[in-house]
Amino acid sequence: MNTSESIRARRSIRKYQEGYVIPKEHVEMILEAAMMAPSACNRRPWDFVVVENREILAQIMEIHPHTQMLRTASLAIVVCGRPDLQDGICEGFWPQDCGAAIQNLLLQAQELGYGTCWCGCYPVMKRAEALQKLLDVSGIPLATVAVGKAAEAPEAKGHYDASRVKWLR
Repeated sequence: MNTSESIRARRSIRKYQEGYVIPKEHVEMILEAAMMAPSACNRRPWDFVVVENREILAQIMEIHPHTQMLRTASLAIVVCGRPDLQDGICEGFWPQDCGAAIQNLLLQAQELGYGTCWCGCYPVMKRAEALQKLLDVSGIPLATVAVGKAAEAPEAKGHYDASRVKWLR
C-alpha cells in the first residue's frame, strides 16, 4: 500500500477484534513512524505510552468518555507533548508537532493492516491532567490512539471540497 492509498483507506475505527495481539515489532514500527514526523527545530517534543494493560485501559475510558473503543482495541498509544523541550522560536509548537507524529502513527498502522481511532485529550485539561496522573508522566497527554484489528469497515467521511480552497495564481 502506498502513501496515497493509505491516506484514502484510513478510517476512525471504533470496533475491533477482541483479544487480537499486535506483534511488538509492529508496535515499534508504528512508534518509529510517529517519531519520524517533522517538528519545530527538530526538537521532537513528544513521549509515547503504550498501554496494553486492560485495567489501565478501563481507567482511561473512565477519564475520557470518548475512548470506549478501547474496550475491544488491542492497545492504546497515548501521545504526550513535551513543551519543556521547546524554547525560543520553537516554543509553543508542540501540539502541531505531536499532531504530525499522530498522523504518521495512523498511516503506518493502516499500512500494517490495523485500525485506529484518534481521541484528543489536550486542551481539555481535566482529562489531560487525570491521564498524566494515571500514566505517571510529566508530558501533557495530547491524544489517546486506539489501535487494533478492525471489526468494522466504515465508509469514508472525508472528501475533496473545492469550496475550501482559494487559489492565488
